[in-house]
Amino acid sequence: MSNLRKLAGQTAIYGLSSILGRSINFLLIIIYTAYLSKAELGAFTTLYALIGFLNIIFTYGMETAFFRFSTGKNLDPEKVYHNTQSLLITSTLVLGSGLYLLAPWLADWMEYPDQAYLFRWTAMILSFDAILAIPFAKLRLENRAFAFAGAKMINIVLNVIFNLILIVVIPDLINSGHLSEGFLGYKSYWGVEYILLANLFANGLIIPFVWWRAGIFKFKLEGEVIRPMWNYSLPLLFMGLAGVTNDLISRLLFEYVLPESFYSGMSSRAAAGVFGANFKLAVLMSLVIQAFKYAAEPFFFKQSTDQYSRDLYAKVMHAFILFCTVLMIAISVNLNWIGPLFLRGEGYSDGLFIVPTLLMGYLLLGVYFNLSIWFKVTDKTNYSFWITLIGALISIVVIIWLVPILGFLGGALSTLACYLMMCILCFFFGQKYYSIPYKTGRDLFYLVFGFALSYLGFYLKTEIPLVDFLLKNSLILVFIGFVMVLEKAHLKAYLPFRRNLKN
Repeated sequence: MSNLRKLAGQTAIYGLSSILGRSINFLLIIIYTAYLSKAELGAFTTLYALIGFLNIIFTYGMETAFFRFSTGKNLDPEKVYHNTQSLLITSTLVLGSGLYLLAPWLADWMEYPDQAYLFRWTAMILSFDAILAIPFAKLRLENRAFAFAGAKMINIVLNVIFNLILIVVIPDLINSGHLSEGFLGYKSYWGVEYILLANLFANGLIIPFVWWRAGIFKFKLEGEVIRPMWNYSLPLLFMGLAGVTNDLISRLLFEYVLPESFYSGMSSRAAAGVFGANFKLAVLMSLVIQAFKYAAEPFFFKQSTDQYSRDLYAKVMHAFILFCTVLMIAISVNLNWIGPLFLRGEGYSDGLFIVPTLLMGYLLLGVYFNLSIWFKVTDKTNYSFWITLIGALISIVVIIWLVPILGFLGGALSTLACYLMMCILCFFFGQKYYSIPYKTGRDLFYLVFGFALSYLGFYLKTEIPLVDFLLKNSLILVFIGFVMVLEKAHLKAYLPFRRNLKN
């Protein structure tokens, strides 16, 4: 139980920085929906989906490989760090330069004529992210959660400040006459450009600080270290692509597969803006999963040699599902006021009904992360390729098939379908090669029951706002009540502080 407490404590630190930082960043959606057009927000949605995909290619699973070879391969962690960072810097120079040179062709292909500079800036953002990945991973491996959290927060704050200056402050000063038109080359018709520039400035400025906190590396490329890490990480590249396929492919393809006249009064790019804005409302589930992943990945590897590790993995999965299902219900039943609070422009509420489906998709992402530990600790990462391939194909098929028919819902269902299939496949092969005593039946019940309550609460409506609020939120208590009844015999295991209260 001390191990669970340790994981929970580290998750809290990572979670505080991740949730606080990205919540601040999330608040930018208020600025974007208030100051930018739906078409600009659609461009933001598409370009950042592309960045998400390419970010996986630029790092190609080396973070997980760094954890594995620093803890379980009898290698000097510092030696692994020097080699991994050197390899990523070398590959980043090649990939970043290639993308920079291909920018004009990519701009035409993605229907951004005369905007090749967008893709040059994208290449620079991706390069900065890649050379920061291993120093951040080193901080996590060394359990330096506060150093990690501090660096992440500085990056987020810088990004927010630059966004506010470029999108809000300078235009307001120009409109009020305090600054002249074209101040320092400022272009009032730019929108998504300033989002990219803010990101680029923030990432570039944080590099010296993170390298200093993680420790200066020595450039080394030693074959006896690099070759096995490469073989280990390459299958993880495909697993990572599956993750972003589930999360991002619908946003990347949405404007290209949606018929132009599907939503009256909106272009396909503007509809993609509405779709992307509602995706943002599922961010809380994503934040919890990201915080959990930061703490759990090194924790899982370190516990893998313990004889009771499989029982521990099962307990972590069960606790994770309970917590995240409550979160899914809580967000879903309150969307009637959460949506308008963050999405300020007209027409964005038309997509609110997809948010419970997106929350469930993110929850399954977390379940899959728990399940995937079997092939990471057994070095059978080749299985991730096939699981990834099937999940990605399902996601693409659902998008192409259902978006022209169901619009927003079709895009959301691709998230759910991809991760559901990946969970099923990962569970099947995991129980075959590395059996873990999950509470499968009970966990499935909680997921299905919680999903049903989420939509019940979303559509539940009376004519009295206060009654609406009370009825909707009472469904959270209904779920918790079921948990208390079914988990009565195990509550002490998940609430260890109860014993201290009695003393």
